[in-house]
Amino acid sequence: MTPGTGTPGHAPLLVACALGIERLALRGTGRGGAAGPVTVLRTGMGPLAADRAVTRALGGSAAALRDAAVIATGFCAGLAPGMHPGDLVVADETRDREGRTECSGVELLAEELARVAPASVIHTGPLVGSDHVVRGAERAALHAAGALAVDMESAATLRSAVRLGSRPVAAVRVVVDAPEHELVRIGTLRGGISAFRVLRTVLPAFIEWHRSLLLPRR
Repeated sequence: MTPGTGTPGHAPLLVACALGIERLALRGTGRGGAAGPVTVLRTGMGPLAADRAVTRALGGSAAALRDAAVIATGFCAGLAPGMHPGDLVVADETRDREGRTECSGVELLAEELARVAPASVIHTGPLVGSDHVVRGAERAALHAAGALAVDMESAATLRSAVRLGSRPVAAVRVVVDAPEHELVRIGTLRGGISAFRVLRTVLPAFIEWHRSLLLPRR
């Protein structure tokens, strides 16, 4: 993690992802993963790792990220029939067994993503968290309960962020596999490569979302 800096009225943005390949896609904007007030944090896989990493980043004694807005991003599994690798999911809320977290500026974020990734279909709706890879019947059950996509870190990331203070939070995920396009390993098949290329484009949309938020935060 490379901390960004912020000033009153221009608090930093923390972008959290789990995997090295996700951070590689996001870090092209500056040395060490930081671009101005943006910090890219690799949390590690799973909800426990995400919780711990975000808590350390936002709850430490250093003030640099204490008031940061937070976006969880990376790859996800699409749940709805017709989804394809490279589609974008903008969460209006994240869900897991611990509860729900409402996302901020959803429409604005979707608009900015449509601008920077015009070839990607954008889906807006609930993003559900899991502590394991979801396949088959379990994927269908999550979709029947209303979720559009599933990943292992977003819900824990946002829950940890709001637990440590009132701040804007969001989650944006790139579909890497879907019911008709299941992958075995990210980056080795065409769908994984497509998702990686889309993830490389999203950071400018995150920055515009962040700049457009009213500060100080509610």
